[in-house]
Amino acid sequence: MPDMKKKYSEEVRSALAEKLGIKNVMQIPKIEKIVISTGIGSDKERDAFAEAQKHIAAMTGQKPIVCKARKNVSNFKLRVGMPVGVMVTLRGSRMYEFLDRFVHNALPRVRDFRGIPKTGFDGVGNYNMGIQDVSVFTEVDADKLKYPLGVNIAIVTTATNDEGARELLKMMEVPFAE
Repeated sequence: MPDMKKKYSEEVRSALAEKLGIKNVMQIPKIEKIVISTGIGSDKERDAFAEAQKHIAAMTGQKPIVCKARKNVSNFKLRVGMPVGVMVTLRGSRMYEFLDRFVHNALPRVRDFRGIPKTGFDGVGNYNMGIQDVSVFTEVDADKLKYPLGVNIAIVTTATNDEGARELLKMMEVPFAE
């Protein structure tokens, strides 16, 4: 069992229910999934998609899918079916393992890190943030990066509001800025 999952089931659930005043155990917020995605411009070489897939697979331990354009955009020379990005959805133990590595290994390696912004909540209990350089992850070899690659990380929770999600993430040791 991953450390974060053990921490959630043993410590966080009961403390969260007490702090939010929840009596029904099914209403206690939990992390449902984590989505890691990156957009790659249509003018990039085909190599960029293979490299992005390789690095995101190394970060997450799961093979990502290539997202394709849904409509034509003539200003960007984009046609339906052209690859535009890469994404992976993590659930279960892989999700908790990624969150553990992200919080304890990757975030401290970000230059001038003072916490992640509190403004990433969307109003219904989900949190979004961006990492500008994937070389902060220990699994990615910075020497082998040909193209600069940034990722968006979306943490989807079952919380119905931002306060519940914020408390859940704080108790899961996610460092928010003061």
